[in-house]
Amino acid sequence: MCRHLGWLGAPRSVASLMLDPPYGLLVQSYAPRRQKHGLMNADGWGVGFFSPDTPDGGPRRWRSAAPLWGDASFASVAPALRSGCVVGAVRSASIGMPIEPTASAPFTDGAWLLSHNGLVDRAVLPLSAHAESTVDSALLAALIFDRGMDRLGDTVSEVAARDPQARLNILAANGSELVATTWGDTLSVLRTGDGVVLASEPYDDDQGWEEIPDRHLVHTDGDAVHMTALKGPA
Repeated sequence: MCRHLGWLGAPRSVASLMLDPPYGLLVQSYAPRRQKHGLMNADGWGVGFFSPDTPDGGPRRWRSAAPLWGDASFASVAPALRSGCVVGAVRSASIGMPIEPTASAPFTDGAWLLSHNGLVDRAVLPLSAHAESTVDSALLAALIFDRGMDRLGDTVSEVAARDPQARLNILAANGSELVATTWGDTLSVLRTGDGVVLASEPYDDDQGWEEIPDRHLVHTDGDAVHMTALKGPA
């Protein structure tokens, strides 16, 4: 399992989203509060963000196979990285899966950033030359990218039908939208005065956090948040 977070709104520093909150991804890497599977997330981390300063307008990423709490270089640079659209994640590797930077979310197709919090049998996922790693999350990301983000809900439901034990919490962003699914684990939303946070678990004790029901598709443009129930096996 993993923990992930997405921000869409006014530019914020990456540190303010991942490192500074009292229960942010940094703390969730060693002491998550609501994680149902696994005790910590020490098998890597990653962050991706969109910036108007990049020539091609695509996302930029920083990923590692080391625990987030031990990366002094990231801690020193993160306050200077600012974006209005961020996806961050810390990883707990499934048994038998490699621990390498390319196995850490977020994955990308050049337009979207995507994180998977969960587990799925790789046997139900097609092989893809576009997959960044051999881990289940990378294969799932490649399938979602190949089928298109507009079919995310259908893809999640179909994968769940092939693997009833799968946990399929997806979080994705393209610079102007955040899209997520809940399927087997937690996700919460916080609407702030300047944007929206989607996170595996609240990063502070703000009373505005709302838990999203299981088996739902979530979409926001940074203002309104829309939720749609997903169909699938019981």
